[in-house]
Amino acid sequence: MEIQFGYFPTPYADDYPAIVRTVRLAETLGLDLVGIQDHPYHRKHMDTWTLLAALAAQTERIRLFPDVASLPLRPPATLAKAAASLDLISDGRFELGLGAGAMWDPIEAIGGPRRSPAEAVAALSEAIDVIRLLWSDQPSASFEGAHYRLRGAKPGPRPAHDIGIWLGAYKPRMLRLIGRKADGWLPSSSYVDPTRLHEQNSLISEAATEAGRDPAGIRRLYNIFGRITDGESHDRHDGPVQQWVDELTELTNEQGMT
Repeated sequence: MEIQFGYFPTPYADDYPAIVRTVRLAETLGLDLVGIQDHPYHRKHMDTWTLLAALAAQTERIRLFPDVASLPLRPPATLAKAAASLDLISDGRFELGLGAGAMWDPIEAIGGPRRSPAEAVAALSEAIDVIRLLWSDQPSASFEGAHYRLRGAKPGPRPAHDIGIWLGAYKPRMLRLIGRKADGWLPSSSYVDPTRLHEQNSLISEAATEAGRDPAGIRRLYNIFGRITDGESHDRHDGPVQQWVDELTELTNEQGMT
């Protein structure tokens, strides 16, 4: 699996022209991905999906994804339609980053459900099934879960390509869900230290093998927060270019992140 590099702009509402400029620059420089965080309760953020559609219209090659979509505030049937639409608009350049939810107070404050860890994992598992059903060629789709239901829903439109579902996950139950059902893992360095990646990757791979899937087919991405500086540094992800080269090489060669 080839190594890809991406860019993670913050979707501040008063910063749209700068976001467009930097995303275009990222594309010109050869980066592969742009991820936009999804926090609908944040007063200073634009809507992630509206911004992704605008960026799709402003770019030609770079791939786009929510990093990650907040499932408690984005019903899976609506997510399936939005994702397929963005994939068609972008000519097959969209992937779906998906999260079970974590910031429950602000989620509940704007009308979303508050879920226990077990409920959140179960809802995410159901959502993956619902989304894939609604991307299918079936004339109608039915699904009966504890959190989501389809009763003769009409799938479509079909995406332009087979959209990957990448999960933002940190705990064992979620990691095993990736191994069983998802196409990729999308953790962040602020939540998962690089020293823990091997252990968590192993959980994903074990679950994939148990489910009869090839672990090598699951993409392992990593959101890194840091700075490129001129001076020497003893801090991870904060230093000169050569330090970044060494650290990213280690992430790929020793931790399997791509």
